[in-house]
Amino acid sequence: MRLGFLLRRPFDFGQREVAHWFPGHMAKGLKQMRAKLSKVDCIIEVHDARIPLSGRNPLFKEYLGIKPHLLVLNKLDLADMSHQKRIVSQLEKQGVQKVIYTDCFRDENIKEVVPAIIERIGSSPRFTRAESPEISIMVTGIPNVGKSSLINALRRMHLKKGKASRVGGEPGITRSVLCRIQISENPLIYLFDTPGVLSPRIETVETGMKLALCGTILDHLVGEDIIADYLLYTLNQHHQHRYVEQYEIEESCSDIETLLKKIALKLGKTQRVKALTGVGNVNITVPNYSAAAYDFIRAFRKGDLGRVTLD
Repeated sequence: MRLGFLLRRPFDFGQREVAHWFPGHMAKGLKQMRAKLSKVDCIIEVHDARIPLSGRNPLFKEYLGIKPHLLVLNKLDLADMSHQKRIVSQLEKQGVQKVIYTDCFRDENIKEVVPAIIERIGSSPRFTRAESPEISIMVTGIPNVGKSSLINALRRMHLKKGKASRVGGEPGITRSVLCRIQISENPLIYLFDTPGVLSPRIETVETGMKLALCGTILDHLVGEDIIADYLLYTLNQHHQHRYVEQYEIEESCSDIETLLKKIALKLGKTQRVKALTGVGNVNITVPNYSAAAYDFIRAFRKGDLGRVTLD
């Protein structure tokens, strides 16, 4: 494939400040989670396999780390799995003892979750839970990483039952710690679903952009224009140029305005506007850059632009 540009190094974030986003329901959810810890045997932390290092909430370790822990990296179908060995090694250095990659829509590796729960609990004392024959777990994670999808996949596999938790394509679907949900009969396992809780402080602008690109922060809080620009930069840095084929353009490029114009024209995303000229008002057709950015971002999130690990 011919490159029609020079790679940008580094990405220009302009004067943007580090994002702070900790809505009231997130603070309330974390408080509720802490209150239920005495009833929990194991914590399952779910994260997006595309950002396995970025965005993991350090408060989970601070507040919930006294319990056995299992890290599930979901959406493996969207991640570049050639980085798996490196990522797992880095996570182990951070103290993560067990990592499972999953794809909840194809049930890939879902069967490994329950045995891993049993193994994690068996390697740690159960304290006040020792007399109970049932296992109780808590599912945690930042917004929109697939916690509800994991719960539904576990129920589908072990109980042959349907959805018990709402699934959505944007953050903020689960707002409170729910009543217990059964996911297995033998062994008997119940869990608490929890709302997505971001770190109250995102360390760098680039970390925030990775989170936004994967849909863990509401788009309008960041701006789809900058998200689309960072996406183009990221795809080019990873030599992932499937957007050329996706939108049937001549060659890859580094200028987001040029790309969005081509996407808008390709998809028929145009709008009529009035223009003032020397001979009066005339109607002209211009590309709808916002609609093109919306399509570009969502094509990435669906996996249509190739598999990328951002960390």
